[in-house]
Amino acid sequence: MTNEIIFSHFFSQVKESITNGTFAKLTLAKTIGKPELQNIYVKLTEENNQLKYTLTKKVYDGEKKEITTIHPLDSLESELTPYLPYPFLSALLFTTEADITLKINKKKVASIIEQPPTFKNADSVLIAFLNK
Repeated sequence: MTNEIIFSHFFSQVKESITNGTFAKLTLAKTIGKPELQNIYVKLTEENNQLKYTLTKKVYDGEKKEITTIHPLDSLESELTPYLPYPFLSALLFTTEADITLKINKKKVASIIEQPPTFKNADSVLIAFLNK
């Protein structure tokens, strides 16, 4: 499978976890070298009665900073894909059913690994939104 297909499959799992109410959080990590951008965290938020996501970028340019922006859910894949595989070699989806990791090896080949869940509870904003 090509990386594009694997990325698409991973992001479909992200969307499915949001739809099913099992999404806890999403993190991009494991950078190449020492880039300014250290991590990206995705959490859900509600704005104007719509479910959206916050994108928090941890940046180090002499001092640590966090830059947080809010985006519509339908832009999640297009917003995060440019960060893969540089500077990030992994994307970790935490759900209440499984931890799903998109890994990119040194040869830039992507794969998906599932492990038992780290989180017992889904994102509280998601649960509140779905229970409306």
